[in-house]
Amino acid sequence: MRLILKRIYTCKDYTIGHLYINDTYVCDTLEDADRGLHYTMPLSKIQHIKVKDKTAIPTGTYTIMMDIVSPKYSNSKYYLNICNGKVPRLANVPMYSGVLIHVGNTAADTSGCILVGYNKAKGMVLDSKKAFENLYNILKTAHSKGETISITIKRTY
Repeated sequence: MRLILKRIYTCKDYTIGHLYINDTYVCDTLEDADRGLHYTMPLSKIQHIKVKDKTAIPTGTYTIMMDIVSPKYSNSKYYLNICNGKVPRLANVPMYSGVLIHVGNTAADTSGCILVGYNKAKGMVLDSKKAFENLYNILKTAHSKGETISITIKRTY
């Protein structure tokens, strides 16, 4: 399964995108500010540009893992009920660790992760739980069939 996150707008505090699965729109996304990072950049350059917990991950393609319990959300009733604490995680993001796709509304909720929802208010995504549950069910079905799940993140602005 192939996800594509098309970043459509960025400013100093956040980035808005559209998430597609196999070319079908699923929801909007909210990330930290896009500082122009790309996964092929030298690690030293990424480290120099990156602002911890305030920088969107580098553009590029990453595998999504569905079978790792998130230490951050392992005690959350919500995530335990929805996904047994196994929040979708991007693998091998250079100079980042624990990059998840999860629920949240503002850039303060991201910490370098990807939030899902619907961009109905400036600088926010709303109905995040609804969007996450829909996305998670699609990913879980693909994962249970043994499909490899990847996400390509690119800029369109």
